[in-house]
Amino acid sequence: MKIQLLYFDGCPSWESGLKNLEVALLEENLSASIEMVKVSDDDEAMRLKFLGSPHFRVNGHDLWTENRETYSLSCRVYPTPEGFKGFPTVAMLRQQLGQFKEV
Repeated sequence: MKIQLLYFDGCPSWESGLKNLEVALLEENLSASIEMVKVSDDDEAMRLKFLGSPHFRVNGHDLWTENRETYSLSCRVYPTPEGFKGFPTVAMLRQQLGQFKEV
């Protein structure tokens, strides 16, 4: 399993997103390489179809898809059980990662 975490330097939430991802992988007993993809500007955001930081992709598939026409350097919010946050919870990540488990 190959995971990309797309982010930009000014995002205050990507590090928490990375930590939750690592915990979710451990709890799901999944082996994965995590590639950190730093998005530098709006042109790169458009090219990568960057949905906001942190943005998680597994094997090229967005964990939380979103239809957009424009992309830019921005922070992303996730609807969690505790309200909107700048990163998904461990439980949310575990649920999304579960679909990529090998049977």
